[in-house]
Parts: sequence; C-alpha cells; structure tokens
Amino acid sequence: MSIGEMVAVLRRRWYVMVPLTVIGLLAGMHLYRSVPVAYQSQSSVALLDSTAVAELAPAFGNPISNAGGSLVVTADVLIRTLSGADAARDLHGLGVTDPYTVGFAANTSGPMLTLTVTGTDRAKVLKETSTLTTFAGEQLNALQAAAKVQPAYFVQTAPVVLPQIPVPQLKSRYQQVLAVVIAGVTAGFTLSFVTETLLVARRRRREAAGAPAARARRRLPGRTPDATALLSGYLGLAFFIPSNLTLPGMGGVGTPANVFALLCLFWYLATWLTGRIRPAPGTRLPRVVMWLLAVSVLASYLADATRGSTHKEVLGADRGLIGLLVWVSIVVLVSAGIQDRARLDVLMRRAVVMGSVVAAIGYYDFFTATNIAEHISIPGLQSSVAQITTLDRGAFTRPRSTTAQPLEFGGMLALMLPFAVQQAFDPVRSHLSRWRRWGPVALMGGALPLTVSRTSIIGALIVVLVMVPRWKPQRRWTAIGLLMGSVACFKVAVPGLIGTITTLFGSFLSNSDSSTQARTVKYSAIVPYLEERPLFGRGLGTFTPDLYFFTDNQYMLTLAEMGLLGLLALLALFLTGIHQGGAIRRLATDESERELGQAFFASALVALVSSATFDALSFPMFAGMFFLTIAAGGSYLGFIRRGAPPKPRTAESPCPPVATRTDLARPVP
Repeated sequence: MSIGEMVAVLRRRWYVMVPLTVIGLLAGMHLYRSVPVAYQSQSSVALLDSTAVAELAPAFGNPISNAGGSLVVTADVLIRTLSGADAARDLHGLGVTDPYTVGFAANTSGPMLTLTVTGTDRAKVLKETSTLTTFAGEQLNALQAAAKVQPAYFVQTAPVVLPQIPVPQLKSRYQQVLAVVIAGVTAGFTLSFVTETLLVARRRRREAAGAPAARARRRLPGRTPDATALLSGYLGLAFFIPSNLTLPGMGGVGTPANVFALLCLFWYLATWLTGRIRPAPGTRLPRVVMWLLAVSVLASYLADATRGSTHKEVLGADRGLIGLLVWVSIVVLVSAGIQDRARLDVLMRRAVVMGSVVAAIGYYDFFTATNIAEHISIPGLQSSVAQITTLDRGAFTRPRSTTAQPLEFGGMLALMLPFAVQQAFDPVRSHLSRWRRWGPVALMGGALPLTVSRTSIIGALIVVLVMVPRWKPQRRWTAIGLLMGSVACFKVAVPGLIGTITTLFGSFLSNSDSSTQARTVKYSAIVPYLEERPLFGRGLGTFTPDLYFFTDNQYMLTLAEMGLLGLLALLALFLTGIHQGGAIRRLATDESERELGQAFFASALVALVSSATFDALSFPMFAGMFFLTIAAGGSYLGFIRRGAPPKPRTAESPCPPVATRTDLARPVP
C-alpha cells in the first residue's frame, strides 16, 4: 500500500479518524490543565570517616565503615535504610509526604548520595528536602549506635550540595500529554483501516450474493507493497547515523532508525488490515518466539509497576517497551512483509554492503587514532551518552565507527561476516568482479582484529569453525592458507597488534586481566537483585548503570530485568536462529542454499556467545541486525520449504500426499 492509498483511506473514513484524534487532543489539553506542575529539589551528602580511624588501623572499631573495606558499602546500607518502609513512616511524621528517592550520585564512584524530593508545592518541596538531608545524618548515627559503635568512630555525613531551589519538571508533563495524544491518533489510524476492511468485505459479500453493486470508487495508483524498500531505509539510518545520536527525551532507543522502524510498523498494519498483504506460509516461527519475548517484557513491566520503582526506572521501563516495538516491527516486516525471495536476497546484499562501509570507517578511526562519530552533528538529535571518547588498549585506538562502542562494532561485524562470505561464493554473483564479491569479506574480517577485543576475535573464530569445515577440501585448504597469510600481514602492517591480542587472551586464561575480574565481581553483586524478583525481574530497561552498575553480560542483565522468563525467551531466540540455519541446510537442494543455511547457523551462534561478553541488546545497531537475521532466517526457511519437492514414497509410507492423489476426484466406473 502506497502513501497515497493510505491517505485516501483516512480521507474516506474521516468520521473515524477525526473524532478519535479530536478526543486525543482534548484529553491531552485536559491533562495539561488539570495535572499540576511537579517541582523537584535535590541535595547531596558525602560520607566521611571518623578522625579516630587513622589512629587504630586496621580494625578502627567500626563494623559499618569497614564492611567490605569501603565507605561505599556504608553508603549502600544507608540508601537501603532510607528507602525502607520504617524510614518512610518516620519521614511522614516529620512532614515529608511527597515522593522522595535516595541513591548514589551520578558519575561518581565514592560514597556520595543524592537525595531528591518531588512534589507540586515548591516551598514544601524545599522544606522536605532539608528535612530529608538532616534525617539522613540522624539515621546513619542511629545505625551506628545500634551496632554499639563508639561515638569517636562514627561515620559522619557532610552536605556537599545544599537543598536546591525546586525546579519545574515540565518534561515529564509534556511526555504524559504527548502519550495521550499519540494514543488517540493511533486508535483513529487503526480503527480507520479496520472500518475500511469491514466495509469492503461487506460490499464484496453483497456483490457475490447478487445485490446491486455499490458505486465504484476510483482507486489511486499505487505500488506493490514492498517491505524491502522500507527495510533498506532502516538499514541506511541504522548504519550511517551514529548510534549515540537520538531524539531528545527518548534515550538510547530514540535513534532515527528505530523511529523509522516504528513508522514502518504502521505501514504494515495498514497494509495487513486492508488485505493487501498476508504473511507467507512457513514463516511463523520468528514471530512466535517474539510473542514469547513480548510476554516476558510485559510481565517485567507490570512487575516494575508493582514494586514502587523510581522515576528513572519508570522512564527506563517505558523505553524498554519502545525497544520491544522496534524489534517486533523488524521481525514482522522481514518475516511477514517480504513475499518474494529475490527481494529478500536484495535486502541481505544491501545489509552486507552497508556493513562493509561501516567497517571501512572503522579503518579510518584505527589508523588516524580518532573517532569519526565525534564530528557528526545532526540538527534535532542529541547524544544519549554523556561523553564520547576514543578508547585505547595497549598502544592502539579501538575503532567504533558509527556504533556506540567498540564491542558493538566488533559484534555487529561478526554477526554479518557469514553472509558476506556466503554472497562471495554465490554462483548468482559469479559474473561480478572479485573485488565486488570479496571486498566486503576483506573489510569486515580485517576490521575485527582492529577492535583489540576478545569479543571480535571469538566471533571471527566461530565463523571460521562453523563455515570452513563444511567446505570442500580444496576451498577449505585455500581458506586456511589465506587466514594464515592474513595473520602474517597484520603482524607486518600493524606491529604489536597480534601480540596485544595474544596477551589479552593469555591474561584472560590466567585470570589476571582487570577487565575480566571486574566483570566476574559483578556476577555476585547481581545475585541479591535476582533473589528479590527471580521470575519476572525488575523491568526491561530499568537496570541502568547510573542507578546500579554495568553488567557486561546480556544473560545477567536479562535475569535482572526480565527474570527467568526473560532468559528463557532470549535463549529461545538464539536457538531459533540456530535451528533455522540447520533446517535451511537440511532442506537445501543446491550448494548455495546449504551455505546460506550455514551462514544463518554461524550468525546465530555468534550472537549466542557474544551476548556473554557484553550487554548486546542494549546497543541499537547490534540488536537491529540480530533481529533482522533471525527474521530473515525464518523467511528463507519458508521459501525453501514451499519450494521443496514432495517426499518420495517408501515402504513405511507407500501412499502419496493427499494433495497429489488426484485419482480420488475421478468417479468410479
């Protein structure tokens, strides 16, 4: 369905679209006028150890200040105490009736707390913030007195930032109004096409029954529904606009590519409701698994709503729902929107070409020791990351190209590399020059070591170990020789790179790497959050680093945010990709299709392993390419199943399929 046809439907069903849009606008205006403006005031306090501590090391006589050897633990104890029900009841008696939050100060690793009070009365909010700041010091003293700590060893609170003048929180107010207006417009849009479908179906039934035909309407010229063109636009936005640039107020999920994907979902919904497009047979598996993921995300969202989460966590959960819609739109458009295998081939080739361009930008970043994303500024977009800087490891600058982080850059290239290899061997492309076929392979494969990352090297090894053993001996030994030659070229062209990577893995195996130790320490730190909500988690998008800490592990992050149900849904996604690759290879009738199945198998296995090394789905480009490959695997599997010849008759099943037994339709003589 073209844009002109969609506008024509909305114009014909104006009596549905206009009232619901007006209702949404009126509801938004009423909400804007009736909901009072919220004001917020903050103060910050730091924990200081007693002066007697330095005199009696190492015991100090204070078990609270030395719980774990750091005042950060003491600050965590104080935060949990102030956030408890008993403290809330005591504060209510002191006049603090508005919502308040206590947490670690942002962008700091020391024992510094931020106290926040939000309310509708500006003077009252300021007074409550002062009361909360004083109460924090009193509560800390009470904790130490209950632990029988001598007063000389008391940890003290020192106000660093006094209670600030309350400022209006207009952003959340505008977000609520905009959400109501969007709900009204969306309802009008959807019901307009539902009404169009019902009326068209009724008119067709009347015509079929012999009733007078209704007055024919002039149809606007339109193009055949083509999801490939829309998805190509999504790929262009995802690859060539830096992942850190987002729309204001939407956080990391507000990239132009994600917003475009949501608009494409409306296109598919309108086209599907009017009967212009139907999901192809045999492509249901990716959408079924996405239903499981959607159920787990919604369950975690409800769990977040019932646990009294902070305002930042509520916003994070809302962004998690937006991210889910983006993933659903990609899977639906690829698996149900593409009706022609040739168009699916075009989409995968475009993805590989664009990915190779991103890899080429990574070469520029590496050899110039810069970050090209720092110099890209687009009006209307802002960076969702506080500060983007180049990352170094050893003597090398780790490139990230247009991605958000070198780990995402390497993970995305490892995810797309199997398809570049498959397309290079595809006989359909044999008429092209070698540089056009093998250029993407060289760019992607060569950029992986430049990231100086274990994730990239492991991803490249998985691709080699999965794809090379399946090749014929001549091709296999040629590939092994080229790989060894490539290692030698890197050793000469980039001195020290191979040694740095070898040292990186050596320190990992000997457990002497600081990066690995920092990650393993977080595994035990996340256990209390898992024990608190083991089944549904705390809500997708709520376990943010500014409130908690980095997990650097998608499985641990999923357990914290979506619980065991979310982890099962995530594993089902990975296993679905692996199953689809294996099924394509088993059902393939030629070598090209077998290599395509092996490419899907390798890509899904890369995602499965890489997710244990970083929080993969938190990065928009990697997540988008992962869901695109999962959906493309399901679509290819459907095409191959529909084109497979019928099974031959055997002694176990001598009867042919019912559809082929045409002799049953002939009358018996």
